[in-house]
Amino acid sequence: MIGFLKGRLASKHPPWLMVDVNGVGYELEAPMSTFYGLPAAGEPVALFTHLVVREDAHILFGFGTDGERRLFRGLLKVSGVGPKIALGILSGASVEDFLRIIEAEDVAMLTRIPGIGRKTAERVIIEMRDSVQKLTLPARDAQAPAAALSSQSEAYSALLALGYKPPEAARLLKSADEPGLSTTELIRRALKTAAKA
Repeated sequence: MIGFLKGRLASKHPPWLMVDVNGVGYELEAPMSTFYGLPAAGEPVALFTHLVVREDAHILFGFGTDGERRLFRGLLKVSGVGPKIALGILSGASVEDFLRIIEAEDVAMLTRIPGIGRKTAERVIIEMRDSVQKLTLPARDAQAPAAALSSQSEAYSALLALGYKPPEAARLLKSADEPGLSTTELIRRALKTAAKA
């Protein structure tokens, strides 16, 4: 299983992109949420990946954050949702927006995404309701060092333990995030932001 690619962005033509990793070109399909954050062609890029194996093809999907990939994988477990619909959802809503849609059980919002009918939207909400908290984490930079990723993750878990809802915890951490902050400092800043609200 290919979990991560780091190389140079060879080309990008939504929804397809190609990453050159030491002379090997990996062709990936990615949601628009990932495309918005891509650098110019020829620049360094790092992406989380998910491989879908079908009878007629092996398709590699790329994501700018681990949260996007986790949500994609969660959506694939919903009956009737395949990679195309999952990509459509991620292209039409950020991870944070999707969390809000599920919490509000907003079927109308989901049906605005191309390819999502009312029945599919209802099924996504029902089947994802209990799993979104563990499937999604705050948006992260795929190129950040592992220490920064674990600081974000630990701070997020701490805020959940303190009783904050996942979207609120993600919002607080986003407003408090600066490169290189320790877990303790992230939590302190997030709580300071919460106190001001």
